[in-house]
Amino acid sequence: MKKVNIIVFALLIAISTGLGVEKVNSQVATKPAYTTAAVQYSVVNALDIVNNPQKYLNKNVKIIAKFDKFSTLGLDYPPVNKPSEKYISFLIQRPDVTNHNIPLSEFKIFLKKDVAEKNIDLDVGDEIEFSGKIFSAALGDPWMDVEDFKVITKKNPQKKEEKTIEYLNNDFSSLKGKRNLYGSTK
Repeated sequence: MKKVNIIVFALLIAISTGLGVEKVNSQVATKPAYTTAAVQYSVVNALDIVNNPQKYLNKNVKIIAKFDKFSTLGLDYPPVNKPSEKYISFLIQRPDVTNHNIPLSEFKIFLKKDVAEKNIDLDVGDEIEFSGKIFSAALGDPWMDVEDFKVITKKNPQKKEEKTIEYLNNDFSSLKGKRNLYGSTK
């Protein structure tokens, strides 16, 4: 009798478990394979992040700043693992200094090279907006991975004339026959 009770009990467990698995499998099959939630970014002043990087660690932030220059600052530093083959860093100007161009070098900002190449014509002082995640506070500095990058305004919107060798040759041809520093003509 004891054997029959054990077998019946085992069958009940097997049947109830089997029904639960079918129910779970039917629920999984009706859900989409991938769901992505919109990432929410907080608009933050860059100096606030620099002054308290731990507060913003693993947070999504959006910053509006003035571009300073592309750089290699922080690339290939092992604890943060941003290889120079895939990334370039850039510096922004200090928002607390308005009468000089001083970079905010404490803020390590990384951009994928393909995005940087599309924006290679940026000048010092161009206004930019970028969003991303503060992924590290190594060395007491914030380290940010940029996910979205936009140019808001260009300081010098005129397209710069590219100085090619042909252009320079034409420019110097006008000097033929004029005296040089030593008084001789060419």
